[in-house]
This record gives sequence, C-alpha cells and structure tokens, in this order.
Amino acid sequence: MKCFTIGYGGREPQDFINLLKQNGIKIVVDVRLKPYSAYKESYVKAKDPNKGIQALLRNHEISYLHIKELGNRFLDNKDWAIQYEKHLEENGYSLISDLIKITEPFCLLCAEKKVEENGVVNCHRKLIADYLFSRIDLDLDYEFIHIE
Repeated sequence: MKCFTIGYGGREPQDFINLLKQNGIKIVVDVRLKPYSAYKESYVKAKDPNKGIQALLRNHEISYLHIKELGNRFLDNKDWAIQYEKHLEENGYSLISDLIKITEPFCLLCAEKKVEENGVVNCHRKLIADYLFSRIDLDLDYEFIHIE
C-alpha cells in the first residue's frame, strides 16, 4: 500500500488539499503532539469538529485521525531524532497499533514541510515511516512517499 507523509508548513490550505487529492489520500493521520496551535487556523485541531483541520479535510471527503502518542515529545532536545528512534524501538508496536489497522491510503501529517534537508532529519514523521517500512515481522507492505 502506498503511504505518504506531508507537512503543512508554508502551504495554503487549498494547495495542501490538492496534494492530498492528487495522491489519492483517504485518511490524514496527525502525528503532532500538540495540534492545537498552528500558524494557520486551518491546520489547528479544533474542539469543534466543524472547524480547523477536521472541517478542512471533511469538506474534501478525507478522514482525520490524531494519534497523540506518535507526537515528538523530544523536539526540544538537541538529539531529538536519536531519542525518538529509541522511543520507537522500545514502544513501537503500541505506538503504531492504530496505524497498522488502516486499510486505505493514508498520510502522516506534521508541520515541517520537508522531512529531511542535506541529510538531516527535520521531522519525526520520517522516522515513523522508516520504522513502519522496516517492520517486516508485521508483514506490512508499505511504500512511503514524502510529499514536498
């Protein structure tokens, strides 16, 4: 199954939606630890599902799922990527259990537009994708595409 990752940073909401639709994405999986603040209100997880990112996606027949447990709680640390990878190795199955139940094309969502620059990881969604891709013991047949 094709799976995707995307960052909303620097994107206008309609451009964001167009990218999701062009790639046939049916479910956006929000992996932000704190989706309640964003530079544009369109990307905020609102208390009212008729607002924010839930409404933006629903208006285009795309489902929304927030998995807080996949949020990057190490972001404030200089070596956050190493800590997040260790966290995945130690707690991976419980963290991804909701993801592996999804049977339609899905997209991991976070803020950073690019997952990697000059060989440096910018966003933990790349680490999640790498972890899922490597889980051959779970017989996952995923192909990850990072939308940039």
